[in-house]
Amino acid sequence: ILVAIVLSALRNATVKEVTKPSPLPAEEYRLLSPETYSYIFNQPDACKKGNPFLVFMVPVAPLDSSARDAIRETWGAAGQSTITLFYMGVPKEGQVKSIQDKLEEESNNYSDVIQMNFLDSYENLTIKSMMIMNWLATYCPNATYAMKVDADIFVNVFFLVRLLSSSPRNNYIAGSVISDGKPRRDRNSKWHLSKHLYPEDNFPSYVSGAGYVFSIDMAAKVSWASRFVRRIPIEDAYVGLCLHVLGVQPVPSRSWLVFGRNLFEIRNLDYDRCTFARLVLVNG
Repeated sequence: ILVAIVLSALRNATVKEVTKPSPLPAEEYRLLSPETYSYIFNQPDACKKGNPFLVFMVPVAPLDSSARDAIRETWGAAGQSTITLFYMGVPKEGQVKSIQDKLEEESNNYSDVIQMNFLDSYENLTIKSMMIMNWLATYCPNATYAMKVDADIFVNVFFLVRLLSSSPRNNYIAGSVISDGKPRRDRNSKWHLSKHLYPEDNFPSYVSGAGYVFSIDMAAKVSWASRFVRRIPIEDAYVGLCLHVLGVQPVPSRSWLVFGRNLFEIRNLDYDRCTFARLVLVNG
């Protein structure tokens, strides 16, 4: 009887049509297409020595060698199950020659520098993040997780690896979730977004760009979704728009032991060993 009821309900159910998004015009997608850019430095074999459990991708300015050194000497040091790579574009004119020579030396010494020939600027952070997703999908598809994390963030690798050991391995992205984001219309704001570029009044839920972790399948999926989403210069909100196309909801990471504390802490906190030991990342 139960089976008959279920079958009857299925027959009578209304099938909801899913509206497929339209691809961007070719000229508009060109800025986000991996085929538009070429590698100056690449690390195509970085994941071939063994499938890493977790790949850290750090978008960083070419000039910021001190941040790269600090990360290499601390949380970004290679572990048994993790690797760290630094991703960048090219510096502004006038800085190129002196910086490129140093970057070549750095790349030869550490084999962790990836550089493409787009201009490295705040406005191009969205391009940088989409190129990171494409690199992971192309060169590291057999990893388990990846994390995009800014260069001024400290990551508690041990705590994060333990957290991920019981996390989903498909359609998963987690971090500090922003569910009430709105575009800033103030022309004087660093995050100004015009109505022409983004006419909606709200953003879908997204994770703060300071640091978010995702199952490796999401790299190829977000790359694919970018073909349907018009570029905006706010990188983390843009990733949220791609997730919206995919029907994937970002997962808030909270500790239920300490009053629902956000494990991806994007505020500046005074140092406290016990507090920091129970967070995935801290800012500043």
